[in-house]
Amino acid sequence: MITSTRRVSPDKPEVRIAFSLNESSELKDAEGLLTSFPDLEQQLQPILPCQSVKESVQVYKDHCKMAKEFHEVKNEIALLEDRKKELIAELVEDEKASSEIARLEEEFRVLTEENRTLVTVHSQRSQQLETLRVLSQKRPGSS
Repeated sequence: MITSTRRVSPDKPEVRIAFSLNESSELKDAEGLLTSFPDLEQQLQPILPCQSVKESVQVYKDHCKMAKEFHEVKNEIALLEDRKKELIAELVEDEKASSEIARLEEEFRVLTEENRTLVTVHSQRSQQLETLRVLSQKRPGSS
């Protein structure tokens, strides 16, 4: 038999609660129900049921089930937050790469235009040089 004595308030008499566990399986169930949920706040922790009241045991089991689901959801949220951080880091890297690609494309465009200009100037100078050679060969006294 289990007995518990508690004084509700100083001006009221003690309240004594007593109950017994008739079957040894109920005792084993009570021991099996001792479940701890370290990530739950203290006031949200399931408290042991009164084994003689089926509703109390059922409420405890439901509470434990919800606490377990809460723990699983909390872990899933943590995993998703980690994945979110990874994706944000990848996005930042992709944005840096995109910026670098845009910069390189602009540099390529500028250099291509400069190359065209230089090829045009080279062609013009080659023509001028050829014209000067022809003129210098036509002059008397040139070798």
